Amino acid sequence: MHPWERDARLLKKALKKGPQQYNVIVEIACTRSSDQLLGVRKAYHSLFDQSIEEDIALHIKGSERKLLMGLVSTYRYEGSKVNEDSARLEAKVLLNAIKSGDTRKIIEDDEITRILATRSKSHLKEIYEQYMKFSDKTITEELEVELLKKTVECLCTPQTYFTKIFDAALKGNSDEDTKRALTRLVVTQKGENMKEAAAKFEEKIEERVKGTYKDVLVGMLAK
Repeated sequence: MHPWERDARLLKKALKKGPQQYNVIVEIACTRSSDQLLGVRKAYHSLFDQSIEEDIALHIKGSERKLLMGLVSTYRYEGSKVNEDSARLEAKVLLNAIKSGDTRKIIEDDEITRILATRSKSHLKEIYEQYMKFSDKTITEELEVELLKKTVECLCTPQTYFTKIFDAALKGNSDEDTKRALTRLVVTQKGENMKEAAAKFEEKIEERVKGTYKDVLVGMLAK
């Protein structure tokens, strides 16, 4: 398939499967470029005669809806320019929200959604760094909501997110969904962050993956 069609179909399947697959929506929305994500949204229109935003509104009634809606509909600035003062202020906004009490409510916070759904990845990485100047833990260490944690990882430290998928899939007791996540990652991701994550698991792949799948996996990673 064309990558846009492939991602559109992955989004559709994730929505049908429910909350256990919402991480797929986060992964696609947060690791694609703005132009790629726009292409995916166009493909979704063509394939399913409705927008991904309409489908999210239809299928998701919980607290995740606002965040996911914001992530899939964004068109981020992709340059390297960062406003350090704004990043510092927004790091404090995140810190205050996390320290205020029930971190499960953060996913419904309009200001948190605005920051995660509209800021450039360069800016968000600066927020991530600024946060550690105010706290002895990273943002992801302090967040309790798994979907929020995955969102921050995909946007700010994608190599961390990729590493976790490799680690989970290459364990002896991994289920089929976890293994499929690794296949999806290897097929759809590229760049230095992916190479960095894959390099940590070369020995495990050699030891634990067998047959044709191993050949394909090793070949894709080498490519």
